Amino acid sequence: MAESAVSFLLDQLTVLLRDERKLLGGIGNNAVYIRDELGHLRAFLRAADAREESDEQLKEWVKQVREITYDTEDVLAMYMLRFSYQRRDTSGLNGYIKKMYCSMKNLRSRHRIASEFQNIKLRLENVSKSRERFKDVYNDMNERSSNKTYDTRGDALLLDEAEVVGIEKPKKQLLEWLMQTDDGLKVISVVGMGGLGKTTLVKKTYDDASVKENFNCRVWITFSENFNLEHLLREMINGLANEIMVPLPQNLEAMTDIKLKEFVYEFLKDKTYMIVLDDVWKVDAWESIRYAFPRVSAHGRIIITTRLYNVGNAACSETNGHLYHLNPLTPEKSEELFHRKAFPRKSCPPYLKEISKSILKRCEGLPLAIVVVGGLLATKNNNLEDWKLFDRHIGLESQEDSLKGMNKLLSLGYYDLPYYLKACFLYLSIFPEDELLLKWKIIRLWIAEGFVEAKEGYTPEEVAESYLNELLNRSLIQSADTYQDGRPRKFRIHDILRNFIISKSKEQNLLTVAREEEMSRPHKIRRLTISTSFNDTKECCNFQYLRSLFWLEFADSESGMMMFQKALGGGCRLLKVLDIRGAPIDSLPTEVFEFYYLKYLGLRKTNIKLIPKSIGNLENLETLDLKKSKVTELPIEILKLHKLRHLLVYSYGVKGIFHSVTRTLKAPYAIGCNLTCLQKLCFIDADEADGIKIVREIRKLTQLRKLGITKLRREDGKDLCSSLGKLTKLRRLSIYSMEEDEVLDLDHSLPSSPLPFLRTVVLKGRLEKLPQWVYSLDGLTELQLSWSRLKDDSLQHLGDLPNLLSLVMGKLSYEGEELVFKDRKFQKLKFLCPWELRGLRNVRVEKGCMPHLVKLTLRDCKLMEELPEGIEHLRNLKDVGFIEMSEKFTRRVVMQKVEEGVEWKLSHVSQVRGRNLVDNEWTRWL
Repeated sequence: MAESAVSFLLDQLTVLLRDERKLLGGIGNNAVYIRDELGHLRAFLRAADAREESDEQLKEWVKQVREITYDTEDVLAMYMLRFSYQRRDTSGLNGYIKKMYCSMKNLRSRHRIASEFQNIKLRLENVSKSRERFKDVYNDMNERSSNKTYDTRGDALLLDEAEVVGIEKPKKQLLEWLMQTDDGLKVISVVGMGGLGKTTLVKKTYDDASVKENFNCRVWITFSENFNLEHLLREMINGLANEIMVPLPQNLEAMTDIKLKEFVYEFLKDKTYMIVLDDVWKVDAWESIRYAFPRVSAHGRIIITTRLYNVGNAACSETNGHLYHLNPLTPEKSEELFHRKAFPRKSCPPYLKEISKSILKRCEGLPLAIVVVGGLLATKNNNLEDWKLFDRHIGLESQEDSLKGMNKLLSLGYYDLPYYLKACFLYLSIFPEDELLLKWKIIRLWIAEGFVEAKEGYTPEEVAESYLNELLNRSLIQSADTYQDGRPRKFRIHDILRNFIISKSKEQNLLTVAREEEMSRPHKIRRLTISTSFNDTKECCNFQYLRSLFWLEFADSESGMMMFQKALGGGCRLLKVLDIRGAPIDSLPTEVFEFYYLKYLGLRKTNIKLIPKSIGNLENLETLDLKKSKVTELPIEILKLHKLRHLLVYSYGVKGIFHSVTRTLKAPYAIGCNLTCLQKLCFIDADEADGIKIVREIRKLTQLRKLGITKLRREDGKDLCSSLGKLTKLRRLSIYSMEEDEVLDLDHSLPSSPLPFLRTVVLKGRLEKLPQWVYSLDGLTELQLSWSRLKDDSLQHLGDLPNLLSLVMGKLSYEGEELVFKDRKFQKLKFLCPWELRGLRNVRVEKGCMPHLVKLTLRDCKLMEELPEGIEHLRNLKDVGFIEMSEKFTRRVVMQKVEEGVEWKLSHVSQVRGRNLVDNEWTRWL
């Protein structure tokens, strides 16, 4: 994390020295020295970050470097703030007087800042000299395998069968794959987060009698983060030779890695072998060893365990192998394992059952957490008070000896992160326990905090999204909800991992939580989360350097507001993020609109009704979140926010703000000149006389990703299509007509490769025919239609879209009496919903159509009397819903189910649901 802070600061200093050399004056020389010296320290910090846990002196040294880095960043920010007048308009007499006044005032500030820079330089000189005592850390950077920190991963190899629970099903699957008779090489990858039991599962499979019987060569190899390939190959050769009791080659120690791989290859040729590669960290590790295993002239099976999806996928895909995602234990299995560890010789006493459930719930099925926590509680002699105390503090005290093993294991994943991900990962500790993390909120916050590095050819959002994907790939976060195309939408953090990053965040002064249990706070608070109730009697807190302030929805109103007012009134002029979602306030303090650096302002679910004109002062604002607030008007001054990227205004039941946004954007040159950074804009009413202006101006919002247009008139369709052709980064498009019979005239040409990133299209209005450009959207995954009145030929063309996953055919979207889904159409469709098609009588599905359909919902199609013909061909169908269908349809479906001697068409479907059907008895059967 110290390396991360240094790298971010170096980026700032580099830009400052390049662009502001004249403005820096005499301060520049010290700034150059600080930049160069921190640059020299950065490589050393990379090794020190990973070793500080086992060396208290080194830990203190890293802390000093981190604090110097933070303080330098603070001084730089204050400097840029005090001299920001030179970037503002100083024209005219008033501007000249203001400039002279600021010059005299800033002369004193310059002296003070110069003194602070000199002090930082002296501190950095001292800390650089003391680095010599830790020079062995740098020398050992590439020899981390010699670190004597106890690694609990090896314990899994020693577990007795009786200590393991919940592996029966995954073990059976692995054995089934291992015993497949086809020759050649097959790789089986077992993927999951650290502590989930991957090694234990594979070890029990490896030791199974059937495996020993069917493979004459078996070897287990454990990788490390920085493995030595030659050492691993020699270890493998030793193991293979011992298996069949043959002598080792005489020149084994002198062989190069190429010769060692050749020896392994020749040794395994014509043999039946199984090799386990445990805890593989990088794709490069697999790539370096893969060609040592014969592909054809042998019967080989390799099992890889890894936390990283891309490692497991890369290894198994090239051999047409298998990938197994290991899931947490079920509640029943979790309880069984917990009771074995917490009550090794007896059952759980009745008075501990409730507290046991509370503790066990926090472990969330993670075997590592259950074993560690259960083992710790086994030492408490079933004392209820001790258990209650532990329940309150589980995992939060990282210095607990019994939890150190778990923290060491979790730290392996943390210390392996590249520097730019460490701060991003620890930052997730700001979110409360059990909250699902919204992908786009995380991305916007990371960008606002400055954690996202610039990358040529990519937007900050795209870079941040790659960060999230990397954390997901490393199993440090888990996907909790996905979009239709399978991309993650929400995430969660396992409680044990969350406790770990909270501990690290506090230790590194990344985050301060204001709550009753918080016994001490740092003198300089940089990020503050107001959580639950607390009694704040401390006056020593320094809010001057506060960068982020968060209000959690469940915070106590009275004490929370006291802390909120104290923080904002504490001169926190460096604030970048203010997120007060759900705070019980109806107006913002005037201080908020003086925060020059503010980039993220979240007012969601507040009672705020008015956004003042002074919002125009927030010239660095990037995100303004007003969702579900009481705001109904936006001032024209919002057009001064040239850097605004995300304007989130959707409010349930409050439509006034839509009109306000529309009026604002219709101001002369508003869009083209002022809001060109905007990425999300929904919805715009286009029903006024000058509606054509807005559909033409939209083309200038080239960064736009989400766009909603309401009340579009027929005559504006051509101009809208012309504008859409310029929005090459658009991901979601919603277009609504004025009324049910108003035609959406959208069948106009777009560029040859239109809207390459468009994933979701919602069209609500009459279409004389579906626009031709829709059929060219190769990336389209979700399509929703209403009032369209399409014919059958349009439907067949839709069936050729290569990536369409979801099709909702809403009210009056189709005029025919029969829907026919033809052979080889809709090859990736997973969700289909014909809804309120009042003229529809029959649905026919030809064999070979929609082979991957999982969910089918028929709703309010009153003329239908029979189940869709050919529905039995949809073998992957798992969920069928019949909602508000006719009584005749319902009775026929029931009769098909109960009639003897008739094969029911839905016998292969696991869940059939219904609503407003004939009688309660059948509804219960569903």
